[in-house]
Amino acid sequence: MSDVQWHKSSYSGGSHQNCVEVAEGPEHTLVRDTRHRDHGHLAFGGLAWSGFLSSVRSDR
Repeated sequence: MSDVQWHKSSYSGGSHQNCVEVAEGPEHTLVRDTRHRDHGHLAFGGLAWSGFLSSVRSDR
């Protein structure tokens, strides 16, 4: 996991206490909690990640 480039999600709120970090890769998008990085991450395939983003965008 050392070669993965994590960044704060643009969907994380303005508070720096409740942030989600995202890393996009060729096969999966990885998501982790900024405060609990040692707890691991979730991996989403392309279709699942696209569906999630569409859902989030429609709720704004």
